Amino acid sequence: MSELKSAGKSFEISKREVWEAWEKVRANKGAAGVDGCSVEDFEADLKNNLYRVWNRMSSGSYFPPPVLAVEIPKPHGVGSRMLGVPTYPHAPVSMPSEPLSAPQQLRHSSS
Repeated sequence: MSELKSAGKSFEISKREVWEAWEKVRANKGAAGVDGCSVEDFEADLKNNLYRVWNRMSSGSYFPPPVLAVEIPKPHGVGSRMLGVPTYPHAPVSMPSEPLSAPQQLRHSSS
């Protein structure tokens, strides 16, 4: 995957950054999101799926899909909280990595 920024892209996000974020997502072994897409489903066309995420993010046209709301108990047994499970196409974007979250932060802060 190329490290270079493609001409005509609004944000400098390398394909390697998207790949590394995907590796973290895969290592988490999470459940499918609201779209029902599993890790196996996403990996069936991994190259094109990751390209689509990178292309939309680097061009500034990425918008996160809805998340699956899952209620989980609080650690000390008092009450619960909601957890948002992202879809696999969104999961690499949602990993804690500043380069991957910067385009969304910029978009929301300028409105």
